[in-house]
Amino acid sequence: MGVRGTGGLWWGTVSCTLFLAVNGLYSASDDVIELTPTNFNKEVIQSESLWLVEFYAPWCGHCQRLTPEWKKAATALKGVVKVGAVDADKHQSLGGQYGVRGFPTIKIFGANKNKAEDYQGGRTSEAIVDAALSALRSLVKDRLSGRSGGYSSGRQSRESGGGDKKDVIELTDDSFDKNVINSDDVWMVEFYAPWCGHCKNLEPEWAAAATEVKEQTKGKVKLAAVDATVNQMLANRYGIRGFPPIK
Repeated sequence: MGVRGTGGLWWGTVSCTLFLAVNGLYSASDDVIELTPTNFNKEVIQSESLWLVEFYAPWCGHCQRLTPEWKKAATALKGVVKVGAVDADKHQSLGGQYGVRGFPTIKIFGANKNKAEDYQGGRTSEAIVDAALSALRSLVKDRLSGRSGGYSSGRQSRESGGGDKKDVIELTDDSFDKNVINSDDVWMVEFYAPWCGHCKNLEPEWAAAATEVKEQTKGKVKLAAVDATVNQMLANRYGIRGFPPIK
């Protein structure tokens, strides 16, 4: 009976392992969004967000090694860039639609969702995050220049007169550390002088960028401004000598 019990335990362990392998590499508790033919179009193609999507097979050793790095990247990019995964062994039609021939295949769905870019970078969370942020910068710059738009409501606001100045957060010597230094969000801060012509020219562009980035990242990346002629402590701390530097 003891041997049979041990065998049953061994088989139960193997069965559990096989069950987990067959049912994918990600769970609902991960920040990686599971994508299928049912939700792909709504979640990715019709989305305003930038997406990184891994096409994987549960039995693939390279995919298994990538999994912890992909999860780390998804957590780091949460609220900024969407990170998803498709079990392309199970959903072969979706893999075929995007020309997936090997595993893992990673694609970036940016401004033109119908023309995804292949990711050819490193397989570490750091490399993946760097590529995502680089793609996000390109996407925002394209939208500011009017070269792309997609489904963004921000596109409509720019066409009707630019961004909202209220989306640019005014910072002072007293509020800077609390808002920026002690924050988990990403901040871009313009140091300006009210009399500076370059600063005045930048103002509508900065407002448009603030609105676009706010919508794209769901508020996780913030644009701000500091009047460096009034808040001289901050100006000295960051070595401001001319206008308008952006940090």
